Amino acid sequence: MRAFIHGLLLWLALSVPMAQATQVVFINPGRTDEPFWRGYARFMQAAAGDLGLDLQIVYAERDPQRLISIARQVLQGAKRPDYLLFVNEYYTGPEILRLSAGSGVKLFSVNSTLTADQQKVMGGTREKYPNWIGSMVANEEEAGYLMARALIRQAGSQQPVQMLAFSGVKNTPAAQLRERGLQRALSEHPQVQLRQLVYADWNRQRAAEQADLLLRRYPDVHLIWSANDEMAFGVMASAAQLPGEQKPRLLYSALNNSDEVLQARQTGRVSALVAGHFTLGGWALVLISDHAAGLDFAQRGGKDRTVPLFMELDATQSARLQHVLRREDYGLNFRRFTARQQPGMRDYAFSLKPLLSQAVAK
Repeated sequence: MRAFIHGLLLWLALSVPMAQATQVVFINPGRTDEPFWRGYARFMQAAAGDLGLDLQIVYAERDPQRLISIARQVLQGAKRPDYLLFVNEYYTGPEILRLSAGSGVKLFSVNSTLTADQQKVMGGTREKYPNWIGSMVANEEEAGYLMARALIRQAGSQQPVQMLAFSGVKNTPAAQLRERGLQRALSEHPQVQLRQLVYADWNRQRAAEQADLLLRRYPDVHLIWSANDEMAFGVMASAAQLPGEQKPRLLYSALNNSDEVLQARQTGRVSALVAGHFTLGGWALVLISDHAAGLDFAQRGGKDRTVPLFMELDATQSARLQHVLRREDYGLNFRRFTARQQPGMRDYAFSLKPLLSQAVAK
């Protein structure tokens, strides 16, 4: 009888199809050779592996038409995923939502969600498009503010002081919010004169070309505010080419978590560094994992959230983060952040601190 029962159980196990892993596609708006978006994807892959998600990442190569084409293929193709994560880069979010109608795919926006004006037309999450289940963005305005405030602080009592600002792609919410933070800091420090703000498309070479002109036009500039690390390094390269007698003493801000910028913060080449939003996609997968298990994240902090991920990093913290980012698994068990592991959890606690703490422990 025991052998019969064992055989029956084995037959039942083999005859019942194995549960298929939740399938998730992320449309990465960046380039495959772009350090930030590569690191962003790597953090997502570590999270997906821990959470048991089948994750596919497709790069749009900073091409809005390619981005929409990928979305169309994912949402209207024969084989569709359970979830699609997208970024409202180039304000493509509304078109992605239109393509999702009737697809059965659940959508989640990360990094930048639809703007207030866009939502007046398209509705918010779980409204006109009920399968758009949520959004998660970082405190972008605060990031711009933190960088500017740190730069101004390091300028000391020097009055007046001049600044140049290098922003990203003009029609992206992230760039606009970081600029808003810059303007808030400037309003608090009227002794700082912003001579010019230009758009360098997040690109090192573009920023270098612009700086070639601007550093000569404004020889008394002391502060360089850059909305990411690549543009800061572009300005540095341009400044290094100036004749010795014309070389200004410049203080630079930067944002991101590349190995290069973390090292530059430690050596003092970068005076103000803010990082943290590279973790957004990975934390979003924690929410998706719970949702797929029947635990709606909306009941634990809301369906739309702005997470205080950005932190100003000093030299010591930059060294700690650099250390942990070189680990394949980041020293994290992503399952411990889920509602499945914490049934009584009222809200998710996403931040950069677990990575910094892990680095300290090592």
